[in-house]
Amino acid sequence: MAGGENVVRDGLRRSWRPIIALILLGTLGACSKPPQPEAEEAPQPTGLESIPAPDPSKYPAFTDMTDWKNPYLVVREDGIGLVDLSNREVHILKLEAIPAELVSLPSSAWPYGRVVLIAQAVPKDATDQTKAELRKNRALLLGTLKEMDVQFREAP
Repeated sequence: MAGGENVVRDGLRRSWRPIIALILLGTLGACSKPPQPEAEEAPQPTGLESIPAPDPSKYPAFTDMTDWKNPYLVVREDGIGLVDLSNREVHILKLEAIPAELVSLPSSAWPYGRVVLIAQAVPKDATDQTKAELRKNRALLLGTLKEMDVQFREAP
């Protein structure tokens, strides 16, 4: 019977091995550090933090935007136009230049707070390609403004 006892002991040892392995894994898992929450990204400074949030009560009547005093941008197929409000001259800029141009404006250029007026140029005989460029430039401009925490109004 001595041989039979060895077989039983060996069988018991083998059946306990997986259980012992699970207990050890559970213990090791309990000793590890809990997952750290992802750090929230701090908002990147835009250079416009000193400009207050938009105040719609200061906006001119929506039907008459000729009295608009904040920055005025025109989406064009060849870029973004920044309207010089003193003489209504339009300066065509590449999209990448918009943040620097807005930041370079004096705080007096923002009487309504951090909001810009946006219009879209309507070229004569616009092709599908032209329309696509306008849509692309508008979408990129709106994304840039959102990143800068600048709201926008659509020109009528």
